[in-house]
Amino acid sequence: MKASFQSKSASQLRRQLLALGGVVAFGGLSAVGAQAFAQAGKPMVEVWKDPNCGCCKDWMSHLERNGFEVKAHDKDNTAARAAFGMPQALGSCHTAKVGGYVIEGHVPAADIQRLLASKPQALGLAVPGMPVGSPGMDGPIYGGRRDPYQVLLVKKDGSMEVFSRYS
Repeated sequence: MKASFQSKSASQLRRQLLALGGVVAFGGLSAVGAQAFAQAGKPMVEVWKDPNCGCCKDWMSHLERNGFEVKAHDKDNTAARAAFGMPQALGSCHTAKVGGYVIEGHVPAADIQRLLASKPQALGLAVPGMPVGSPGMDGPIYGGRRDPYQVLLVKKDGSMEVFSRYS
């Protein structure tokens, strides 16, 4: 199932995301994809974030623990999100670029690895908002709480689909 997000309000987008709930999610990297990722060296992830944001720092640590090199730009990510073409309605507290793709929000490292290995024609991945239990939003302060969320594949043609689902 595909869905267009162009010219939609945040509430319309939320309803559309709920409608995508029937889409079959894909798992993590295949063995071949993981091997290709490992052979490629450490990909550089550039992150635009508020300098005082703790969950952004935790997300960057998650990436580093999972084979990425990270460079932070301590600047508001709203301008970066707009410049990279990621819809504001999909926004979160940090925006990143890696391998020519835009990564918005608390996307798990395994999904970024799978994206880089499969190289789809897409703008990138997004986890709208700040779901508790996602990487960076999973610290002790949340008491082990895990809210369900989806990672969206945002396509260049203005459509999106569920890339993976977490519960």
